[in-house]
Amino acid sequence: MALMEIESPVTGVVWRVATVPGDRVSAGDTVIVVESMKMEIPVEACADGTITQLLVNEGDSVVEDELVAILQTD
Repeated sequence: MALMEIESPVTGVVWRVATVPGDRVSAGDTVIVVESMKMEIPVEACADGTITQLLVNEGDSVVEDELVAILQTD
């Protein structure tokens, strides 16, 4: 078990939060969706595990490589 950081791949605005702390996710599941240049970009879990922290809310601005969530792997 390890903690992994999930970062935004682009600068934009958090359009949708798809998970909450405690949710179990699989690699590839959408954690949040960032809107950038009128496109919706999913930010995905990088491994199977549990979201332990969600560091953004809908409407928050994020920059590329900003930490948005912490995942505890299985």
